[in-house]
Amino acid sequence: MMLGRRLFGAIYRFLKHFRDSSTASQSEDGLVKEGKYEIAIKRVNARDVFDYDSDLYTRMVRYPLEVLAIFGIVLMNMVGRINPLFENHIQTRIFNLKSSTSVRNLNPSDVEVTTQILLLQIEGMDYSGWDAPSIWILQCLRRNSSLDTFSLPHLILHSQLPFPSSLSSSLSSMPPCSALLHFSKSFSLDKSASGYDPSYPKTASWQEDKHCCSWDGVECDKNTSHVVGLDLTSSWLFGHFHSNSTLFFLPNLRRLNLADNNFNLSRIPSEIGNFKSLTHLNLSFSVFSGQTPFEISQLSSLVLLDLRGNLLQGPFPTLNFTSLHFMFFSKNKFTGEIPSFICDAIYLRVLDLSHNNLSGMIPKCLVNSTALSVLDLRMNGLHGTIPAIFAKGNNFRNINLNGNQLEGPLPQSLVNCTDLEVLDLGNNKINGAFPYWLGSLQKLQVLVIRSNRFQGRIGNPKTKFPFPNLRIIDISNNQFNGPLPITYFEYLKAMMNVDESGVARPYMGDSYYQDSLNIMMKGQYIEMERVLTILTSIDFSNNSFKGEMPKRIGRLKSLKGLNFSHNNLIGHIPPSIGNLTNLEWLDLSFNKLDGEISSQLADLTWLEVLKLSHNQLTGHIPSGTQFNTFNNDSYTENLGLCGFPLSRTCDNHEAKQPPPSTLQQDENLEHENGFGWQAVSIGYACGTIFGMLMGFFMFKIGRPKCLVRMVKLEQHIMLRRLKKNAHKRDGRR
Repeated sequence: MMLGRRLFGAIYRFLKHFRDSSTASQSEDGLVKEGKYEIAIKRVNARDVFDYDSDLYTRMVRYPLEVLAIFGIVLMNMVGRINPLFENHIQTRIFNLKSSTSVRNLNPSDVEVTTQILLLQIEGMDYSGWDAPSIWILQCLRRNSSLDTFSLPHLILHSQLPFPSSLSSSLSSMPPCSALLHFSKSFSLDKSASGYDPSYPKTASWQEDKHCCSWDGVECDKNTSHVVGLDLTSSWLFGHFHSNSTLFFLPNLRRLNLADNNFNLSRIPSEIGNFKSLTHLNLSFSVFSGQTPFEISQLSSLVLLDLRGNLLQGPFPTLNFTSLHFMFFSKNKFTGEIPSFICDAIYLRVLDLSHNNLSGMIPKCLVNSTALSVLDLRMNGLHGTIPAIFAKGNNFRNINLNGNQLEGPLPQSLVNCTDLEVLDLGNNKINGAFPYWLGSLQKLQVLVIRSNRFQGRIGNPKTKFPFPNLRIIDISNNQFNGPLPITYFEYLKAMMNVDESGVARPYMGDSYYQDSLNIMMKGQYIEMERVLTILTSIDFSNNSFKGEMPKRIGRLKSLKGLNFSHNNLIGHIPPSIGNLTNLEWLDLSFNKLDGEISSQLADLTWLEVLKLSHNQLTGHIPSGTQFNTFNNDSYTENLGLCGFPLSRTCDNHEAKQPPPSTLQQDENLEHENGFGWQAVSIGYACGTIFGMLMGFFMFKIGRPKCLVRMVKLEQHIMLRRLKKNAHKRDGRR
């Protein structure tokens, strides 16, 4: 309103800020965004509409003409004329006020409207005869290089007053194809903006002469032709995502996927809350920053919300869990506790909050859920104990709490998770004995309890067939002792034989969530974004196991990795390890193993990493195949070892030679007998001819018995010679 000659309210603050910002940088209240003349106007109440008098026009000269050119202003109770300094400029851009009169007395013919506009309703105003009634208009335009290149409308001043139905329809009357084109042109295309394959610029193929329903990534309703889906995943989009984006002129959107682009640290616009029909929203890995807007909580139809891999921060955002099934917030910078209102998510199936800075305790309602299938809270700062109230009949398939500060015993109510496939509790402070009762979980494939405070001996199984589907077990970096649990190795059937051609799922997980895992693999601790279903490994390292390695380990023929390092194991390396033909890494270092390295280990043709250092091994190192690729580090601190690659040679020259192949053995045998394959061939040919003639002769004269007697006589002579030689050997003893 007007008091004296001063303006108050949001409109005045907006104009003042715009006047003072020739290059509009972002303000604290968010009114002005990056780039010249790019403004975000917040909601304004009707009381902020005010009257102008003629002196205002003189004072408005302080605003650049370009600024006034992008605003169309129809004024209430206007007196006097528009200042001639900018009258013509406004006239050519927006509309022309042909006379000096009050807006309430204007006729439609008095105002020439050349653009789509949004209006603030004034009570008592007569709109009859107006195609686009104009009371208060602010059009904010996104400029490229000149005022002739902008398109309208981009962002509009809203009112809290109700609009006539005729006006409401005009607000979204921008054709969806035009809105999509303007949206695509607001970004540049940069291949480096997308990191996943396959990626390609979908918007580059959009053609204006074709309907947008045929464009790549655009989905339309078959009945209404409304744009209901937009999938621009990995489309090379680069640039700022503005709140005045024409994307928000697609009110019927149900699915929006902008994942794997680069929006250059933009904030998620609050206007996202206008998509009331949205069921799937994926903004993952697209370089968004700042806090999640509250308006997301207005999306009551959301089934999937994916904000992974951004730079979002602040407390856990308020959400509407009415329909939410899948929520991915991992790899951001969210802080604070997991709020209690998450318990309202009664339909939530996947909750991924991993790799954030969350603190506090795990809400009890999460582990007591019967709907959750995936609970991924790894790599946060959660503390306290794991709630011991896993409900019977729950649907948990994956529970990952790795990398927190959880302590106390492992709750035995986990046995209620009969569908559990992955349990990763590594890198916490959980204590107690080995959880043998987990062996009853018939579907369990991955068990990781590494780097905790478990202790004691691992006794015999308490269930009949424990861990039948276990493929990965990692109990390293604990305080287990006693002998290796030999009996368990007899029941690990999933590690014994894997027909890789018959594996139904190449990766663990489902269509919405791919299981990932932190694992010590080939000497490096890595995070596997996707876990192959054929991956099998055993890691018992960094404990206090003692005794000998079991021969039965050779039955686990599908093993890819075996790590018994940093224990107190003694005895020989079982030759049966040579049966593990799929083995890719073997670490037995830092034990007390002795004896020679079995030559059968040379049969491990897939072996990439071998660590036998810091033991008491002796003898020559097997040669050939993979053993020729390992360096000194594989064998250091074994003073009795010799041969390649060590500088210490073996005394017996023959010992350094690789074991002969079957073909070489046959050739050597020929030379030792004094004749080779040529003599054998001649003898075979002659013998065949002689045998045929002899057989014909015997049957011709009817004397086959003679031949039988000859054979029996030769056998008798050979038997006497064998007995005689045996008596001689006994006499020597």
